[in-house]
Amino acid sequence: MNALTNTPVAPLSPYSSAIGKSNIETHTLSVLVDNEPGVLARVVGLFSGRGYNIESLTVAEVVQSEHLSRITIVTSGTPVAIEQIGHQLERLVPIHKVTDLTLRGGSVERELAMIKVAGKGADREEALRLADAFRARVVDASIESFVFELTGAVDKINQFIELMRPIGLVEVSRTGVAAISRGPQPM
Repeated sequence: MNALTNTPVAPLSPYSSAIGKSNIETHTLSVLVDNEPGVLARVVGLFSGRGYNIESLTVAEVVQSEHLSRITIVTSGTPVAIEQIGHQLERLVPIHKVTDLTLRGGSVERELAMIKVAGKGADREEALRLADAFRARVVDASIESFVFELTGAVDKINQFIELMRPIGLVEVSRTGVAAISRGPQPM
């Protein structure tokens, strides 16, 4: 909560270049590209060359017959910076389409995480109880640790991770955000 304006403030990644700046928004961009060597490097190069931060990045082939891939990028910045990012991406070849899913509204975003937690006795029982409440699956277990698989919104995963810290969080592996617009229309 912003103490001066009494408005909610979106949580930023600790790695965000936007920390300390005002008017910062987080946006999810969906970018349809040719699936060929060097495309991802060009997209990432655009971000790094202009000092934009990538909070999350996923990429996979989505139309095999046409060799098209979708890159989903979560980034943060001022509205002007986000708009500039979109326009600069549109100018890159071989990008077919750039959609700001945040501006378009009505998108579904999910992430998958694997969370390793160590603990014995009461800590072990608490980890299992919380995992059940979050609908996390146990995908590996030993006498001293669990690996939980959790799929959902980024906030849900962040909350689960924070609850696991005092219990015995060992490490986390995350896929990054996958997003798609709602309704019958393509991106």
